[in-house]
Formats: sequence, C-alpha cells, structure tokens
Amino acid sequence: ADLDNAAQAPRVTQSAIVEDALRCYFDPDAKAGREAAILKRLDAIDLRQSAVERDAAIILETLGQYVLYWLTRTEPLPDGERDIAHNLGRKRFDYFIEQVAGKITGDDRLSARVRLDAASDGAVWPRGKK
Repeated sequence: ADLDNAAQAPRVTQSAIVEDALRCYFDPDAKAGREAAILKRLDAIDLRQSAVERDAAIILETLGQYVLYWLTRTEPLPDGERDIAHNLGRKRFDYFIEQVAGKITGDDRLSARVRLDAASDGAVWPRGKK
C-alpha cells in the first residue's frame, strides 16, 4: 500500500522506488551517508537543547537570587499604605511587562549580551570577553 501511494507522484514508478530502496539497502556508503546526516542533525539538536537547558538554569538562578534578596530585604508595609502600594505595584508591573516584551521583540536582549562560558568553572562572561 505504501509503495502504491509513493508511486502516485508524477514520473515515479514502483520499480524505481524498489530499485532505489535496494541500492540503499545493499550500498553501505549510502547507509553511512544517511546515518552521518542523521547523526549530524542529532548533534545539532543536542547543542540547541544544551543551550536551552543552560538558559533555563540561568533564568532559574537569577529569579531565585532576586526572590531571596527581595524577601530578606523588604520591610513589611503598614496597614494604611498597602492599597496605595498595591496600586503602584500593579502599575510598575504593567510597565515591567511592556519593557520585557520590548526587549524580547528587539535586538538589545540581555541573552544576546551574556553567555555561559564553556569552561568548567561555569562563569558567566559579557559578550566578547573571557
């Protein structure tokens, strides 16, 4: 059934499909080339996945440090000032979200300026410095 479906394309015959499949099956160089291409793609995917994992770790640590700092340094608000502070906080948060959206869609992203050094010490370096 798959052979019939594949042979429906213009200028493709069942015999040509079978001949190509047999040539690939019996030709170790064809297999090696295909396997090498797949391995190359898998390596590229692995590199991108590693970058995503690194970026997620940086984000998590950054957020954790900020929250720790904020929780240990912020004084509680008096009862009479909580509503005012809540409204101001909402306005500041809205502004913050606008700024983040602008950075994500623009060229001046922090992630473009910072990279994790490949050295074993795991230090973070500004772009162009090491």
